[in-house]
Amino acid sequence: MTSFVLLDAAANASEPNTFATVGMFAFWILIFVVMYFVLIRPQRKKQKEEEAMRGSVEIGDDVTTIGGVVGRVIAVRDDDETFVMETGSDRTRMRFKKWAISSIDTPEKQQKKSAEKEKNERKDKDKTEE
Repeated sequence: MTSFVLLDAAANASEPNTFATVGMFAFWILIFVVMYFVLIRPQRKKQKEEEAMRGSVEIGDDVTTIGGVVGRVIAVRDDDETFVMETGSDRTRMRFKKWAISSIDTPEKQQKKSAEKEKNERKDKDKTEE
C-alpha cells in the first residue's frame, strides 16, 4: 500500500501543473510591465525633453554645460550639431556639441525668475514688518 502511494505521488509530481505555469508566466509579465512604467517610460520621456531642449538653443540664451561651464550662446551651427559660447569677462569663445548642454536659461526665463525673486523678497519684507 505504501509503495502505491509513493508511485502515485511521483507520477503526479512529474505532470506539469498548468495553473502554476500560467501563474508564473503572468507574474513575470506583470513584473516587466511594472518595470516598464516605473523605469523605462520615464527615462524615455526625460530623453525626449532633453533632446527638445537641446534642439531649441538660440543665440542669446545663457547655457550651462554638463561640465559646469556657463556662458551665452553667440552662434549655432545645425550642420554639425555644435554651438559657440562666450564666457567670462574676457569674452572667451568656446565651441561645444549640443549634447553637452545641461540647462538653458532664455531671456524670458531670466525675467520670470527675477520677477519671482522680487515677489518673494517683497513677501518676506512684508512678513518681517508685521
